Amino acid sequence: MNVKIFDLQELAEESEGEYVLGLKDLHTHAVYIVYGFLEPGETGRKVLPGKGHEEILSITKGEVRVKTPDKTFKLKSGEAVHVKEDDEWYLTNPGNETAYYVLAGGHPPKKH
Repeated sequence: MNVKIFDLQELAEESEGEYVLGLKDLHTHAVYIVYGFLEPGETGRKVLPGKGHEEILSITKGEVRVKTPDKTFKLKSGEAVHVKEDDEWYLTNPGNETAYYVLAGGHPPKKH
């Protein structure tokens, strides 16, 4: 068995705060994961799963403010929320420490 370990923290740092581990690295379009971080006060990070995709946004450290077209709410470390394919959300770090998050994505049945 060939196992490859990806240093998502390093890849995100090299990619200005967010890295998508998906088709390019895994050679499959069935699943993907996004690892990212927001520096204190950073605003406007877009979350947009796209057509035929759904994601779960989970905060792994810190707190993130999430702005949707309908409302704004906060997620803290250990919390998660479902993001549907047509949702366009924006993330902000209102705290004094770097906030880390993961977006796990895939395709709903018969949508892709």
